[in-house]
Amino acid sequence: MGERTPRPPRHLSRRRLLAAGAAGAAALALGAPRGRAEPRRELKMVTTWPKNFPGLGTSAENLARLIGEMSNGALRVRVFAAGELVGAFEAFDAVSTGVADMYHGAEYYWQGKSPAFNFFTAVPFGMTARELSAWIYEGGGQALWDELSARFRIRAFLATSTGVQMGGWFNREIRQVADLQGLKVRMPGLGGEVLRRLGAAAVALPGSEIFPALSSGAIDASEWVGPWNDQAFGFHQIARYYYWPGFHEPGAGLAAGIRLNVWEELPPWQQQIIRTACAAEVEKSLAAFHHNNARALASLQTEHGVQLRRFPQPVLKELQRVAQEVLEEIAARDPLTKRIYQSFRTNLERMQPWSRIAEEAYLQMRSQLTADG
Repeated sequence: MGERTPRPPRHLSRRRLLAAGAAGAAALALGAPRGRAEPRRELKMVTTWPKNFPGLGTSAENLARLIGEMSNGALRVRVFAAGELVGAFEAFDAVSTGVADMYHGAEYYWQGKSPAFNFFTAVPFGMTARELSAWIYEGGGQALWDELSARFRIRAFLATSTGVQMGGWFNREIRQVADLQGLKVRMPGLGGEVLRRLGAAAVALPGSEIFPALSSGAIDASEWVGPWNDQAFGFHQIARYYYWPGFHEPGAGLAAGIRLNVWEELPPWQQQIIRTACAAEVEKSLAAFHHNNARALASLQTEHGVQLRRFPQPVLKELQRVAQEVLEEIAARDPLTKRIYQSFRTNLERMQPWSRIAEEAYLQMRSQLTADG
């Protein structure tokens, strides 16, 4: 027999040794330098959300904290809520021009730069959260996103997922398509364009401006996110009807963008930390929204008497028809938007049969069995 392997000191437990080994392996995998202190860097992140707002604002804070922890402090992300450094809708330009290093927001807010940005948040009757992640991570979506955002000196990543959203809060019932005529509604992105073509007056407002606008009558209706965020804003206090489904945002993804020259200056191991932290927060946020939306919906119905309404099928059918027209029109505007649309559509058509016999079929079966007792 050879020499006996020395035992570790008694104060080092097996669990500590395993944890240390895992940490060392992770550091090697990321290429983190060993044996010397890495220069520390602070990155300013501006967001499109109110400070510490549940789900949206807190997801940005979670991402910043995770990047700091994973980099062992080599990267510190300082978060500025909407209005603290720049306005909510100024976040993209702030990063593009160097006022800030990063942003956390919804890509469809930048549709004035290019309509193609809509596809990386949500489009009406488009992808669910799982389908969107599948396209971006596995179906070629990230490469197209890189090409698009590079035109504005930015690199962007999926960083938060709200899951399917609600249709919004209305002060009058929607029984037919004609009821949309003259409706003043807060709805950004392509969903807003669909409503405009059906006679509504759709506007984009930052989250902090929705409650006063709805309360004063400046708008008649507004979508925001879902029960968790909507209850936090108190919309149930000023609107009578809560509509579903959220045809305009079936699986909204939010993004973290970083100025391209800052990204390129980072060593590969820090770039990988940012990628990994963003991906982790996508999954964590989706779980948080699903859990808290369920709790908030029950509270809105049982404690506040909120009246749920489903958009009538003829209304949804007309919304879908117009949405397809809008998508085809924006795809024709420039070659890159067309390629992004074609990739999005091809991936959606490929995934739909599986989604139909997987999650959709299971949920229908479960609901039916529950109803049958």
